[in-house]
Amino acid sequence: MKFTDGFWVLKPGVTLTNCREVQDARWEENGYAVYCSHVPVSDRGMILNAPLLTLTFRAPRAGILSLTLAHFQGGAGKAPAFELFEEPAAMDITEGPDAITVTSGDLRAVVTRTPFSLAFFENGVRLTGLGERHMGHAKTPEGAFMRVKLDVGVGEKLYGLGERFTPFVKNGQVVDIWNEDGGTASELAYKNIPLYVSNAGYGVFVNSTGKVSYELCCEAVQSAQFSLAGETLTFMVIGGGTMKGVLARYTALTGRPALPPAWSFGLWLTTSFTTEYNEETILAFVDGMAARGIPLHVFHFDCFWMKGYEWCNMDWDRAMFPDPEGLLRRLHERGLKTCLWINPYIAQKSPLFKVAMAAGYLLKRPNGDVWQWDMWQAGMGIVDFTNPAACAWFQGLLKRLLDMGVDCFKTDFGERIPTDCVYFDGSDPVLMHNYYTLLYNRCVFELLERERGAGEACVFARSATVGSQRYPLHWGGDSTSTFPSMAETLRGGLSLCMSGFAFWSHDISGFEEMATPEVYMRWAQFGLLGTHSRLHGSGSYRVPWLFGERAPDVVRQFVHLKCRLMPYLYGLAAEAHETGLPVMRAMPLVFDGDRACEDLDRQYMLGDALLVAPVFREDGAVEYYLPAGRWTHLLTGAVAQGGAWRNATYDVDSLPLFVRENTLLPMGASETQTDYDYLDGLEVRVYQPSVEGAQCAVVDSRGVQCLRVSARREGDAVRVRVNGEHRGLTLAVYDGAGVRRAALAAGVPEATV
Repeated sequence: MKFTDGFWVLKPGVTLTNCREVQDARWEENGYAVYCSHVPVSDRGMILNAPLLTLTFRAPRAGILSLTLAHFQGGAGKAPAFELFEEPAAMDITEGPDAITVTSGDLRAVVTRTPFSLAFFENGVRLTGLGERHMGHAKTPEGAFMRVKLDVGVGEKLYGLGERFTPFVKNGQVVDIWNEDGGTASELAYKNIPLYVSNAGYGVFVNSTGKVSYELCCEAVQSAQFSLAGETLTFMVIGGGTMKGVLARYTALTGRPALPPAWSFGLWLTTSFTTEYNEETILAFVDGMAARGIPLHVFHFDCFWMKGYEWCNMDWDRAMFPDPEGLLRRLHERGLKTCLWINPYIAQKSPLFKVAMAAGYLLKRPNGDVWQWDMWQAGMGIVDFTNPAACAWFQGLLKRLLDMGVDCFKTDFGERIPTDCVYFDGSDPVLMHNYYTLLYNRCVFELLERERGAGEACVFARSATVGSQRYPLHWGGDSTSTFPSMAETLRGGLSLCMSGFAFWSHDISGFEEMATPEVYMRWAQFGLLGTHSRLHGSGSYRVPWLFGERAPDVVRQFVHLKCRLMPYLYGLAAEAHETGLPVMRAMPLVFDGDRACEDLDRQYMLGDALLVAPVFREDGAVEYYLPAGRWTHLLTGAVAQGGAWRNATYDVDSLPLFVRENTLLPMGASETQTDYDYLDGLEVRVYQPSVEGAQCAVVDSRGVQCLRVSARREGDAVRVRVNGEHRGLTLAVYDGAGVRRAALAAGVPEATV
């Protein structure tokens, strides 16, 4: 929401009431309250017929300060609200004649009494703040709003706000936190998160499920402004010292991801959306992948496993699949997991519609009618997940499918949620618009976890809000089969992973249209160098032999590579489960002191050790940046000196894929599976070790740490030590002068290579 025309003039009909002078401050039941007048008060008469704004401080967790700005506090508490995992921390208050200091741990807020100002510090370093005209209440022709304008320093960059396909750095952008089905080519987003993270080492989270509006360095180019309709607004300043520290604290507050099963990291293949398919087609695809030696791990049935006009009826189209139990069994016999597409909408033609309508399981209009429209499915209604009975009914429908042998669900949609409706529990429909997706995906995820067990549940979700990261995983939505769309997809993933999400996927080669062989192969490289990898499209199949002679070889090569990388990738997944840090990491998240990394959105890190720069050109040319240090190409062993930009041309069997110096990289023995015994035939590669040394953890296929391996340089040799029982492993030292290998016998704790 913009309130001004330029620097001096308010928009027509806008009146601003700002915090200008502190009149009182005291402890109250819900925190420490600071009362601010909208003008400096010089005599008693000025307090009459005038507003008083209240700013209440809390410390919901160590290193986080929550501030609630209120004009009128008498509003009824409206549901829903984000579920937060608070561990309230102590606040120390110092009340001086000129200022009030609120301290919690290493985070401090200083409120100047007159003129009013507010500044945040961590360990004595100023993070951000605002002046006397930058926080308060606004009356507009559209209604009342609360607004905050925090300053942005010179050279400061802002990231996050969910999965956004616009430029990676959010300075200069206008963003509304409002889930919409807009594809990947616009400012609309499926996954909106009211959190931005600054390279100055702090984050700002607006604690509202409503439509938070941001003007980041645009309405006022020195400020990050956010506003919300109503009479109160709560925001939190999150310290951390680094952006990694901010994400760790934010995910401790909003929840950390469940650990997805190791099998879900394999290659997924789908029927595609509007293509013709039946059992014969599906088994031909599966057998075709096997005949070409391409490992396949999950087969996904998209929409038309059900009859058209009846989505969702949660029943197989028996004309196309007369024996679904047998088909699922035959796929399992081929070693595959299976996934079914669903959404939370019930078409009027579906037999389930009348059942749900009679039981009160669908959203209603204010007059009591079922809320319906023809968007997507004719006359469809929307499941009301605020109704516990509706959740149990929905889970019961899915359980029958699980009992048949289905392993997981693609939970599509959840963004097209109305605001002129009535919920079972009386939730505010505007506040529910973004939050609906969490209830929907949680309902499905909890069923999977209950039926399959912890560590075996995953969904493939498109929409998300704060807290949705607890129910992995999410994919990027409807892209187009072009290099520019591949690049915008990567930007979206980088932004989502800067917003508290650890796992992410996308449609390899794009959803709309048909990719050229070059787009298909380059997107396959990119898609297989991440956590979750799916071949999917709209009107055409995505099996690799349809994309030229070399495509099957490229897909096979990078599936093999991903399977071998699983000890490393699944270790990162276990780390994400514990700390909330993403597996795919934007360059400034890892190299926060390197100014050249701040704007990079065409390359990324897998963990802190592997640098990936996808190729976005048909001729294989790519420009990429290597931060300081020595880097070793994972596929060739060639060593490059960092601290500079590089230009190169890569054939389709390669791309810039570098290992950072002083890295221990655990590599598994299997090229065909992702959920194997990682300790059996384990190879630990030691890249450019330092005198100080490095270490890595090795987990099993349940994410449990089994070994810790450390290595350090001693003259021309490298000393490697293994903590934990092992069955023997191979050590490979890459130091720029070739590769030295040695075998470490079972139970032997150390070796010199």
